Amino acid sequence: MTADDAAHLLRCFADHGIVVWVDGGWAVDALLGAQTRRHADLDIALEHADVPQLRALLAAQGFVDVPRDDTREENFVLGDAYGRQVDVHSFTFDAAGRCIFGCPYPPDSLTGLGVIGGVVARCISAEWLVQFHTGYPHDADDKHDVFALCARFQIALPPEYRPGDGDRLHLCGPAVAKRTRDTSR
Repeated sequence: MTADDAAHLLRCFADHGIVVWVDGGWAVDALLGAQTRRHADLDIALEHADVPQLRALLAAQGFVDVPRDDTREENFVLGDAYGRQVDVHSFTFDAAGRCIFGCPYPPDSLTGLGVIGGVVARCISAEWLVQFHTGYPHDADDKHDVFALCARFQIALPPEYRPGDGDRLHLCGPAVAKRTRDTSR
């Protein structure tokens, strides 16, 4: 999923009145203001009531369901013949702002604003993106995203991402490692 592909989809959603928040790796890059790594898909969150319109819009562009073991009504992937994929996460809030259906996004997680390919994008906030990257085994992309967000937005690195003494320089880079050494005196 290139920046141009993601920007095209975001413009298309907006043109059709579908409000989405970018999640995942593209949300990280949107908040950082530049693409920092490759992305396999575009993760989006939206109100569940908008799912039928989203499905119809993407179907008209050749997107079909991509079967996965974790597919549910509120979380599914749509893909096209070019290999582009949209990972959809839907939710429903009640009048008090509580999630009563779907992916349990806290309302204050839907407050980020970034840019992808020149398109302004609503996205998950930096603080929540970091929190959403905890509690599971991390791959290189997760580490890249969390370190970048924490550095840019001065968010405390979650304990599970804190390297051991022997690999501080390798994982954190010289500036973070120096700051870590300076504050440990």
